[in-house]
Amino acid sequence: MLSPKKVKYRKVQKGRNKGNSLRGNSVEFGIYGLQATGRGFMTSPQIESARIAITRCVKRGGKVWIRIFPDKPFTKKPAETRMGKGKGSPEGWIALIKPGRILYELEGVSESEAIKAFRLAGHKLPFSTRFVARRS
Repeated sequence: MLSPKKVKYRKVQKGRNKGNSLRGNSVEFGIYGLQATGRGFMTSPQIESARIAITRCVKRGGKVWIRIFPDKPFTKKPAETRMGKGKGSPEGWIALIKPGRILYELEGVSESEAIKAFRLAGHKLPFSTRFVARRS
């Protein structure tokens, strides 16, 4: 699972996830990309399960780039705990996803294989995605 080695603060506030992605919204490294059309959080296990789906579908051919990193901790209070008594303990790591963000890139496979791989990966994610190709 992906997680930062070191962070400045253990806990962060939730914040707001408004607007569209200003950076990371074009295919830069590969030829094909998986672009988010919805918004939300992507946990570290979700990033990993989508990556595994892509690599298994292309039978470990081609090259895959992960364009997101979970650098924000999320907290959870224990089950059956009363309200109050402070913020819960850190549980895991998430990446904030805005519409337009490229999540994964792929090269070295045919377009039909890439579409199939990204469709399978999209089913693992909690928001809608679409297939994009690099503009020539």
